[in-house]
Amino acid sequence: MRNLELVFGHGDQLDFYKPSFGVGVDFSGKVIRHATKKHPNIFFIQADVHEMEFKEKFDVIILSDLINDLWDVQHVFEKLRNISHLSTRLVLNFYNNLWRIPFSVVKWLGLGAEILEQNWFSPHDVYNLLKLSGFDVVQKRPVVLWPLKIPFLSKLLNRYLIHIPPFSWFALANIVVARPDPARDKNNLRTSSSVSVVIPVRNEAGNIENIFKRVPELGRQTELIFVEGHSSDNTFETIQQLIERFPDRKCKLFQQSGTGKGNAVRLGFDKAEGDVLMILDADMTVPPEDLSRFYNAIIGGRGEFINGVRLVYPLENQSMRFFNILGNKFFSQAFSWLLGQPIKDTLCGTKVLWKRDYASIVKNRHYFGNFDPFGDFDLLFGAAKLNLKIVEMPIRYRARTYGRTNIDRWRHGWLLLKMVIFAARRIKFI
Repeated sequence: MRNLELVFGHGDQLDFYKPSFGVGVDFSGKVIRHATKKHPNIFFIQADVHEMEFKEKFDVIILSDLINDLWDVQHVFEKLRNISHLSTRLVLNFYNNLWRIPFSVVKWLGLGAEILEQNWFSPHDVYNLLKLSGFDVVQKRPVVLWPLKIPFLSKLLNRYLIHIPPFSWFALANIVVARPDPARDKNNLRTSSSVSVVIPVRNEAGNIENIFKRVPELGRQTELIFVEGHSSDNTFETIQQLIERFPDRKCKLFQQSGTGKGNAVRLGFDKAEGDVLMILDADMTVPPEDLSRFYNAIIGGRGEFINGVRLVYPLENQSMRFFNILGNKFFSQAFSWLLGQPIKDTLCGTKVLWKRDYASIVKNRHYFGNFDPFGDFDLLFGAAKLNLKIVEMPIRYRARTYGRTNIDRWRHGWLLLKMVIFAARRIKFI
């Protein structure tokens, strides 16, 4: 990773991530000399961030306690946009305008250190400046509700209550992660990408022929990867026969060694050759033709993780039971809060992402562990951890025409609730 940090203290944070190429910029010559001795593997530059110039582009750019002191925030953001590529992440923090009066009182009492006159931004001000400069906000997070160290109280406020409204409104600071807006770089659209469609199948023999006929050809090449899960009907044999009947379609067939959709998806993704990875449920409750919408969204840069949403359009009769709808709505609120991005439908089977991003999710999988039998949350949590831009794709959810669902709403609902608690500990309350 090529990391750049502006106003870095002593370089400890920059060194913590062990970048392959790290650069720190600070205005203070004293700070530069100290950091150079402490971290000789990192390049430190003394410069005004308003005037800095770089020829290379960076993967991660960190602004540490900086924008409240900048003379021209938009000017600096635009400079950073010029040294960013489409996968760059800009990470910054800024102080809450509500703390302006307490800080003024502390300064008036002579209890605080002398600081420059501050810019006091509302969150909207910062998001607007990012948008004007060619960035798109991915995630935001409140931090520090109580800046003084008091046993028990500080932990209660800063680890737990800080994430719950209305307490979160009074956070001392906000951390924002942004990405370059791809609309500014239309020439970078990757319209010739190849696609792998992973289709977990179990007792779906009656749907297989329609999958072959209805999945559209996307990008440079589309491969269908069937992962069969020990069916009690003749699903496996049906797929073998149809592969011979449709020789023009690039197809692969595997039988999963484990159980559950999550295991099947991981096997399919490991065997995939395409640049873009897609999941299609074999029950075709999401029409295969809709995959073209997902493809256009991801290659057009509108998101890096495209998540299907079944809860926007009216549902076909019997396509989803009443208590399933209630459960989905509850979990959509819970996971939107957890991940810091709107997630209206966590369990829609159709999800699309770049293969390179999936490889990064795999590398970071140890953080959450192998806990998810569905596969949906492994991907959603992984995408959020990587600060990928998650975009929702509304689809019309159809009634199943063959077979029966493999989901037990009560047993799996309890499992989902445990996932919410688990994820809260790993994402929010750390």
